[in-house]
Amino acid sequence: MATSLANTTFFSKTCSLFIHTNSLKRFAFRVPFSSTSTSTSPLPLKKKWRPPAASALELGGVKMAKDDIVRDDPTNNVPDTIFTKLGMQLHKRNQHPIGILKNAIYEYFDSNYPNKFNKFDDLCPIVSVKQNFDDVLVPADHVSRSYNDTYYVDSQTVLRCHTSAHQAELLKEHNHFLVTGDVYRRDSIDSTHYPVFHQMEGVSIFYPDEWGAAGLDATEYAAKDLKRCLEGLARHLFGAVEMRWVDTYFPFTNPSYELEIFFKENWLEVLGCGVTEQEILKRSGKSNNVAWAFGLGLERLAMVLFDIPDIRLFWSSDERFTSQFLQGQLGIKFKPFSKYPPCYKDMSFWINESFTENNLCEVVRGVAGDLVEEVRLIDNFTNEKGMTSHCYRIAYRSMECSLTDEEINELQWNVREQVQSKLNVVLR
Repeated sequence: MATSLANTTFFSKTCSLFIHTNSLKRFAFRVPFSSTSTSTSPLPLKKKWRPPAASALELGGVKMAKDDIVRDDPTNNVPDTIFTKLGMQLHKRNQHPIGILKNAIYEYFDSNYPNKFNKFDDLCPIVSVKQNFDDVLVPADHVSRSYNDTYYVDSQTVLRCHTSAHQAELLKEHNHFLVTGDVYRRDSIDSTHYPVFHQMEGVSIFYPDEWGAAGLDATEYAAKDLKRCLEGLARHLFGAVEMRWVDTYFPFTNPSYELEIFFKENWLEVLGCGVTEQEILKRSGKSNNVAWAFGLGLERLAMVLFDIPDIRLFWSSDERFTSQFLQGQLGIKFKPFSKYPPCYKDMSFWINESFTENNLCEVVRGVAGDLVEEVRLIDNFTNEKGMTSHCYRIAYRSMECSLTDEEINELQWNVREQVQSKLNVVLR
């Protein structure tokens, strides 16, 4: 079985998706929000979008204030910790592993497809529900739409779950493009998952005379070109590796594939891709064309290429991390500098019907930030009265210093307090 590197890409099985910057200027972020709600029920309210208020933060040409994004209202579940990541744009830092990898992929496309692909890496991550889900054919009942999985600014506005939230708008004006950006998902806590990460995806459109001249039907032509392009990209990044294609399913491509490479004695799933569903092209005024699209998670690939063991490190400002990487140098091996031991604390409680592990992880992150390394379910049981108990083991570890017993105990006490009050569980 292949080790997945694509569970955070455009083509992940939980979902994925493209917005033109100007279209955001009609959004309003003035409705009341809440970063404390843990409800998983659908968000019923619809508000008229108005231009955002003047603020200190500007994303993709759109200005906004913290109060525009994080508010105490049941239609909002964006916490302070997520707001602080907006605008950091690790993918635009040329000496950062994410930026180095992005530029290496750009280099491949510039060399093999000169002046063909338009590049976008500064599109605002705040998009409409329609752009994030509807425009790329994500089913109405898909789990990715839930309050448990996605950060909602209000009932009709989200932090993009994937860069494909911009696809529909870009397709109207461009035939070949690459989109890179930060994306947001409520997720578990471990060394390979983080609620903010970076994606790149590409789209290429073809015309009838192209597949006609090749003597192939439209879908066959696009699939053949797609595989040739991405096999070349894999060789550019990983060298002369063995590759294989795996048939899969995505709601927005048909046929759909995953590319796996044999790297360091393991099959690794690198990316997802496929021939774009005709309905998407039709909605963008390109019903006579055929297209392919791919998506990949930059953190997942960078962790492999640079030997970075923990996804939290990408957000570190510690010079012992940042000074190890050089612009244009792909694959410099990271030398670990943290020898500090983890500290484990267990917490047991009776859950209720609305409890979800993602909500738990949001609360723990809200208290401990990047000092929490992992949250793992280690035991559960249901008693004779039908009450279910969960026991979670929380690992705390700083990558920069040793945490004292006093600091750990204070963190754990605050976590217990917040879990009980925000999740309405009964501690044991």
